[in-house]
Amino acid sequence: MAKYVKQKRKWVIRSADDGSKGERTYAWAWIATAGTTHYRLVRKHRTTGELAFCYCFVPEGQPVTLPRLIAAAGLRWPVEESLEAGKSLFGLDESQVRLYEALLRNLVLVMAALAVCVTSAAAARHRTDTQAMASSHPDEQPPEDPGLIPLTVAEIKHLFNAADPRTSSLEHAAHWSAWRRRHQARARWFHHRARLTTAYTQLS
Repeated sequence: MAKYVKQKRKWVIRSADDGSKGERTYAWAWIATAGTTHYRLVRKHRTTGELAFCYCFVPEGQPVTLPRLIAAAGLRWPVEESLEAGKSLFGLDESQVRLYEALLRNLVLVMAALAVCVTSAAAARHRTDTQAMASSHPDEQPPEDPGLIPLTVAEIKHLFNAADPRTSSLEHAAHWSAWRRRHQARARWFHHRARLTTAYTQLS
């Protein structure tokens, strides 16, 4: 059983990268063990106070900093997001085959389709991101036009499907894609302002 070094825990507010509604900020703390390679990373939800724990291993000789541990913990989010997209958008868990070869074929086809959409969304990210500047004060008024969030994997899939004239109109699909992305950009803006309100309340 690992022995932990007694130290005063100090919470630090850091982002764990972007989520569906903007930056995912949490309170973080880390506890060093008696050794030099294992650490306990604690994540605290800023609203509910819910705690999550990560047991971290850092090879000897590697730099150990809190931002580096947070960045490693944040890598779990895109993995879970990709797995969820594979299930909900491409039917990764909907195969009813029984033979190993058939199951493998379904897995390869689903992952190939997911990879095409993920790489397409990544390539179009900077060209399709027209979001308005995030709010800087909790009393700031919302912009008239919130802009559009960048194309997501789901939107890329919808547009690929609409490219077949036998199924739907590409113009119609592009219109609704822009509507959804503008709605999500507006939701992100208000979500960010609500977090600023919470931060100002905690400081006062």
